[in-house]
Amino acid sequence: MIVDTHAHLYLDQFDDDRDAVLRRAHGAGVDVIVMPAIDVPSIQQAVDLCEEREGLYAMAALHPSETEDATEEAFEAVAEWCAHPSVVAVGESGLDYYWDRSFDDRQQHFFRKHIRLAIEADLPLVIHNRDAADDILAILEEEHARADVPEKMRGILHCYVDPPDVAERAWNLGFYLGVGGIMTFSNSDVDQYVKEVPLDRIVVETDSPYLAPEPNRGDRNEPAYVRHVVARLAEIKDRPLETVAEITTRNARAIYELDGTR
Repeated sequence: MIVDTHAHLYLDQFDDDRDAVLRRAHGAGVDVIVMPAIDVPSIQQAVDLCEEREGLYAMAALHPSETEDATEEAFEAVAEWCAHPSVVAVGESGLDYYWDRSFDDRQQHFFRKHIRLAIEADLPLVIHNRDAADDILAILEEEHARADVPEKMRGILHCYVDPPDVAERAWNLGFYLGVGGIMTFSNSDVDQYVKEVPLDRIVVETDSPYLAPEPNRGDRNEPAYVRHVVARLAEIKDRPLETVAEITTRNARAIYELDGTR
């Protein structure tokens, strides 16, 4: 079985066929899907799906693109959601320097708040990183140094696309690397970077409905396609697909503390 560690199933791109999407996921061996939040309403949407269907889990956070206009009240709502039994992580939070650099300070302010919340709530932190690896790692290292219980810092560096030195700094802080569709692209170097990452530090994801892997590149992504990610990872690591699926699933269950009965 496979865990899709990052899929936005609550988005309206799935409104017309969400049940069919879940059936295809199960048919592909995907038995657990974890849904990251982007804002407070999306937490509610994800939790509602968790309560309706088996094998779904939610996160709570403000996506970095939301922090330009985010309020402290919104963050307090995120913190309250962290006590819900369906919420297994704080995410996705982080930094995104690709689109707009005019509110970097607010992104960093809320990123630090999410890091501290994850430590306080004893939940893993799922990090969005786009063109911001140096600042993300520097902030994580600062917050790790100031934390009363630094070993509670842990999580996933979502959509991993960076060189091995980034991976090493991340896993030294307790983070797994989330690999997805980009790793399968012929014009990407991620497959070469992933060669250097131990398999016991990797989890797999789709980021549905975005970034569909080959051979579905350009289509709407969905959790069933995470099997293509596992297959490509098996090629890169020269390991049987079943072994890669088993190890990455074990990693995902460990970081999200899923015991198979929730």
